[in-house]
Amino acid sequence: MAGATTWETHPVTPDRFEDFADVLNPNRRASHCWCLSHRLGAKQIEELGQGSRERAARALCERERPPGVLTYRDGTPAGWCSIGPRADNPRLVSSRVNRPLDDVAVWSIIYVVVRAGHRRQGVTTPLLEGAVAWAAAEGAPAVEAYPVDPAGERMDLTMAFVGTRAMFEKVGFEVVGTTDAVASSMPRLVVRRYLPASPICG
Repeated sequence: MAGATTWETHPVTPDRFEDFADVLNPNRRASHCWCLSHRLGAKQIEELGQGSRERAARALCERERPPGVLTYRDGTPAGWCSIGPRADNPRLVSSRVNRPLDDVAVWSIIYVVVRAGHRRQGVTTPLLEGAVAWAAAEGAPAVEAYPVDPAGERMDLTMAFVGTRAMFEKVGFEVVGTTDAVASSMPRLVVRRYLPASPICG
């Protein structure tokens, strides 16, 4: 009888960069986005990476607070979640279609990526749980995400990184609002999970 699957989630520190790349850009394509657009402007990407988006991504992982977490399935990197304070994501801060709902210093989940070969195998639940646990350990009062609610509609897989309402509700998030943004022609929601340290949770 096969043993139970083991899951571990860790922040993407420099020593885990190759694992991060294996999930996000296994073929190491130079033109790959590396999930940078919300965290860095074009000028910052150029300054950090000197023309290489991969080098800019490495520089992000060398910061005191890494840009997200990796989940390992039986020791193999299987999923990536971009998570951090909303205030650290300039594209969110300046967004006219995804404005803050209140003054809670939320952390935001921007991207959720499951590695090819591991999809539809239950990776997103431990990935999101691990991301929330890391945010809680770092003092976040709440975690927020901006998924869609397909409601039976076919979702464009190129937009799957935003996640779905059901995916987040499964790990304790609740719908707290909507945005003016869309993905695959579907409105994006605001879902939130308050953490134990939050004054709202006592």
